Amino acid sequence: MKKKSLFTLEYPVRCSPAILFEFLSTANGLQEWFAEKVDQKENNFSFSWNNATDEAERVSFSENEYVRYRWDYYDDDEYFEFRIAQSPVTNETILQILDFADKAEIKDQQRLWDSQVNELKHRIGS
Repeated sequence: MKKKSLFTLEYPVRCSPAILFEFLSTANGLQEWFAEKVDQKENNFSFSWNNATDEAERVSFSENEYVRYRWDYYDDDEYFEFRIAQSPVTNETILQILDFADKAEIKDQQRLWDSQVNELKHRIGS
């Protein structure tokens, strides 16, 4: 099987790391912007869009810093991660997204994340 490539995206978000973390790490928060419906049972999340459901496990997290998920169809060393950073120059909150995709699909994945993050910013009021 062909190895996927890790890519990173960064988005400035006008809110505190604590508020952003809630939108990235809880079923209610993720349902606001990431999927139509999100259910959580311990570290297992079900994400539903247009009558299709994907499962992901929350692999690790550190409050107000990052949360890492692995889709059930990803290889063990692949994941998608939301990381919260602060710009040392502007003190702005930065959302970093780390994800894996085939090289030919990275641009499409970036457009998808751009769309998702625009919805997140709208929900946050950023």
